[in-house]
Amino acid sequence: MGIPALPCEVMLFSSVLFGDSAMADKAIAALKETYGRAGYQSEPIPFSFTSYYREEMGSPLYRVLLAFDILAQRDCLPEAKTRSNEIEDMLKAGGKRTVNLDPGILSMENICLATTKPYSHRIYLRKGIWAEITLIYKKDSYQALPWTYPDYASPELISIFNELRNLYKEKLRCPGA
Repeated sequence: MGIPALPCEVMLFSSVLFGDSAMADKAIAALKETYGRAGYQSEPIPFSFTSYYREEMGSPLYRVLLAFDILAQRDCLPEAKTRSNEIEDMLKAGGKRTVNLDPGILSMENICLATTKPYSHRIYLRKGIWAEITLIYKKDSYQALPWTYPDYASPELISIFNELRNLYKEKLRCPGA
């Protein structure tokens, strides 16, 4: 019989997808106000993996990835996704989103995203929020899974997540890590 134990804290991050950099700046400021200083913030990365957001947010689109300094509890995803949705709503223009925020958590073993959409490979958490393991750490790098979005499977994002994993490992104070 296993003995239940609290898991190590994780690194909370958010992807900010945008077309208008002024709106991205507002979203990033709101995220930092909520979660504190970002220990990492990428330069804008061109986003061309899908046309899904183009009608709502225009084009060209870019992504900024930020990871927060203070580690979080693993069960933070429902609140993080709810807050992200509030920020998206606050920044709407003409009833359309100007930013798309995707919060997630990084651990030594995987990258997990929060979503409001159920699917066969997602696990319900609470408050209408589901969790998806998007990347797993194997053979010295994060690896994509069959359902991983192409942008998260890209060498550029995997490289960023590997860099963030090293930063996370330095902060981690957890038995057995």
